[in-house]
Amino acid sequence: MKQGIVPALRFPEFSEAGEWVCLKGNKVFEQISNRKHSSNLPVLAISQEHGAVPRDLIDYKVIVSDEGIENYKVVEIGDFIISLRSFQGGIEYSAYNGICSPAYIILRKRLDVDNQFFKYYFKSRVFIRDLNKNLEGIRDGKMVSYKQFSEILLPIPSIHNKEEQQKIADCLSSIDALIKAAENKIDELKAHKKGLMQQLFPTEGKTVPALRFPEFQNAGEWKPYKLNDFGSFFRGLTYSTRDVSNDNHGIGVLRSTNIQNNRLILDKDLVFVNKTCTSEQRLQKGDVVICMSNGSKALVGKNAELDQDISYNLTVGAFCSIFRPKNVFAKYLLQTDSYTKFVALAIGGGNINNLKNSDLENFVQFAPVKPEEQQKIADCLSSIDNLIMAQTNRLEALKAHKKGLMQQLFPNASNNE
Repeated sequence: MKQGIVPALRFPEFSEAGEWVCLKGNKVFEQISNRKHSSNLPVLAISQEHGAVPRDLIDYKVIVSDEGIENYKVVEIGDFIISLRSFQGGIEYSAYNGICSPAYIILRKRLDVDNQFFKYYFKSRVFIRDLNKNLEGIRDGKMVSYKQFSEILLPIPSIHNKEEQQKIADCLSSIDALIKAAENKIDELKAHKKGLMQQLFPTEGKTVPALRFPEFQNAGEWKPYKLNDFGSFFRGLTYSTRDVSNDNHGIGVLRSTNIQNNRLILDKDLVFVNKTCTSEQRLQKGDVVICMSNGSKALVGKNAELDQDISYNLTVGAFCSIFRPKNVFAKYLLQTDSYTKFVALAIGGGNINNLKNSDLENFVQFAPVKPEEQQKIADCLSSIDNLIMAQTNRLEALKAHKKGLMQQLFPNASNNE
C-alpha cells in the first residue's frame, strides 16, 4: 500500500479526510472464471459505448454462435471486464447478470469499495495511461492480462469509509444524466425533422407534399428539376502519400470519415497535403461535402454542410465531391427519402460502391416553382437544425466538463510509485 496523494479537486466535507491510499489492482479486484451457469442467463456484448449489456438490447453487429456457451464465464452486476478495447477505452462495467466469452477477463472486488467509483475511474485518462504504460508490443490481437492489471496502482479515498467514493460517483453520475438528456433531446429533434421532411417533400408518385404552408396552398404543383439546376458539383483532390504534410502545412483535405451524423468534423482525421487545388475545389461556407465512394454501401451518398468560417484552405479527397448550392433550400434535397433511394439504386448491387458527379447532376427531385416557397421550407428546416446544433454544442460542452472534472477528481497514482 502506498500513501501520500490527494486529488487536485476535493469536496469541502472531505478536505480534512487525509490522503488517499494506493493499492495494487490485485489487492482490490480478483479474477473470476466461474463457468457454472444456467441456460437462461443472457449473453453479454462488451463495448465502450454500452459497457456490458445483453446483446439483444443493442444493435449487435457481430454474429455470435450460441454453440459452446457452456464455457462462457458468469458475470454479475458490478463486475468489470477487460476486453481487447481496454487499450483505448478503459475497463467496462456490467450492470447486468449474464455470461460472456471466456476470452474476456472478469474482475470482481475483493474489498468493500464503491463499484460506481471504479466505473468512472476505469474510464479516466490517468487510468488508461497507466494501463498502457508497460504494454508496448502486445496490442495486436492481445489483451491486458490480469497480471498486468495487478501491477497498476489504484487510488482510493478510503478503504474504510466509502462516503467520498460515493460522492465522486454521484457527481459524475449527475453529469451523465445531463449528457443522456441532451442526447435524447437531439434524437427527438432529429426524428421530428425526419418526419417533417417526409411531409414537406412529395412522396414517390406525388407532385405536391402532404404538408404545405398556407400561403402556398394554391401555388400549383411542384415541378421536376435536376439537381444541377440547384448547384454545381466538383470532384475532390487526388493526392498520394508522398504529398501528405507532417507539420499541418498545405491544404486541408476532408474525407468520408469527416462526415459524421450529417456534420463535418474538422478537429480530427484531417489530412494536410502539399498540393494545390483549383478554385472550384476549395471549400466555401455553405458547400456540401458528399461521400462518393466507400467500401461500405451505407456510407456512399452521406453528406454534410460546411457551416462555419475557416481560416485555412480546405478541400475534399478524390472519393468525395463538393456540391455548391445556389440557395439554402438545395442542401435539403440531399436529405430527402427520394435522395436516399436514388443513391441506393445508383450504386446498385455491384461490388463497386461509387457515385459519379453525373449521377447526382441528373438526379430528379420535385421542388416548388416559387423561390419564396423554397425559402420558407429552408427556413423551417434550418430552425430545427439550429436547435439540433444548440443541443449538440451543449452535449459537447457537458462531455468536455466531465472530462476536465475527472482529471481533477482522480489523482495520479503512478506519481506515487
